[in-house]
Amino acid sequence: MGLIAISFSVNENRVILPSSMAPRKKLQGLVAATVTPMTPDGQINLSVIRQYVDYLVSKQNVKNIFVNGTTGEGLALSIQERKQLAEEWVRQGKDKLDHVIIHVGALSLPGSQELARHAAAIGASGIAVIAPFFFKPTSKDELLAFLREVASEAPAIPFYYYHIPPLTGVKIRVEELLDGIKEQIPTFQGVKFSDTDLLDLAQCINKNGREEFVFLYGVDEQLLSALAIGANGAVGSTYNYLGQKTNMMLQAFAQHDLALARKYQFLTGEFLNFVIKLGFGVAQTKAVMTFVSGIPMGPPRLPLVKASEEFIAKAKAKLDSIVWPTN
Repeated sequence: MGLIAISFSVNENRVILPSSMAPRKKLQGLVAATVTPMTPDGQINLSVIRQYVDYLVSKQNVKNIFVNGTTGEGLALSIQERKQLAEEWVRQGKDKLDHVIIHVGALSLPGSQELARHAAAIGASGIAVIAPFFFKPTSKDELLAFLREVASEAPAIPFYYYHIPPLTGVKIRVEELLDGIKEQIPTFQGVKFSDTDLLDLAQCINKNGREEFVFLYGVDEQLLSALAIGANGAVGSTYNYLGQKTNMMLQAFAQHDLALARKYQFLTGEFLNFVIKLGFGVAQTKAVMTFVSGIPMGPPRLPLVKASEEFIAKAKAKLDSIVWPTN
């Protein structure tokens, strides 16, 4: 992810560029929330990560990734597994990917801090943290204290807050959280905003501006709405297999061709509406990724169970039936 020749060794088998020394592009556009490939018996499968990187870059034109998040089953993995995945994504993405953001959120502060230190050491482009969701913060100050303690363990790389209240139950508004956040967390760079409250997102952008912070939207079927109010880009699971199509939507929007941008958004929504009615989650995303990319993503980890053959057949038929714009 950088061309500077200086490097250091994390262990005897890995030589990775320190992120603080690598020239950075601004994080914007599409960020694929990567799935975690697993073997049939449920172990992480590092052997296909190189193929996965090449597929994202060459087939989907996606050069930013978000590792160990919701789609990646991060909270269902051990600390060691999360470290191994982070290392492999950084190693395989070197000189191919623009940004490798590692999600380091955990239910325990020491666990999150350990993952933050590790991500910085291996040369990640940045770290992201979800709000703790068993013992939940109930105020801005409580949430900010947790985030600050994690960010301080990786003081040389960008820090992002991962806002996803439908899963965490933490409904502290981002508008409130961002007020004065740079004084508390100097490395703060932006938000992965995975909520449908576009009023909150709009107020964040209105008060802070797109130049100061990065606002990445996380509800794929509503991305065009978020772009209209100023989002810089998006993090989502569909960009693993619909990245090229969504890039066309971004291009149409940038060229002020709203009618064409709508076509792409409506077609993405048509597919998601179909599969959501069948039951769509991480397991089903892994199944879709497998038949689209040809890379075996394996089953999810319990308590999730693998997608049914019926779902796979119907989802594949639906995706194949969609006629995308040709210009």
